[in-house]
Amino acid sequence: MSSSCCSTDGTCSTGSTGRTEVAEGVTTTYAVSGMTCGHCEATLTKVIGELGGVTAVDVDLHTGRVTVTSATEPDDAAVSEVVDEAGYELTGRA
Repeated sequence: MSSSCCSTDGTCSTGSTGRTEVAEGVTTTYAVSGMTCGHCEATLTKVIGELGGVTAVDVDLHTGRVTVTSATEPDDAAVSEVVDEAGYELTGRA
């Protein structure tokens, strides 16, 4: 006997739609130069994540992109300031 909630015809006895809820917010991607390693990723995640309203930060070293999810439209000047203070350069929105 199977312990799965799903039947062989693909229906699910839990009534789940299979959708994952995603938090609402504004997603903005920035181009940042000077990132080369995991330390860079951790530093930018920390300093940008500490800005008011920021709910998520995703740093992609390979593309030089930093994606910021925030409750409202982010303050580009504030993001640029913390990136610059951390030793990197925000070159604009990507």
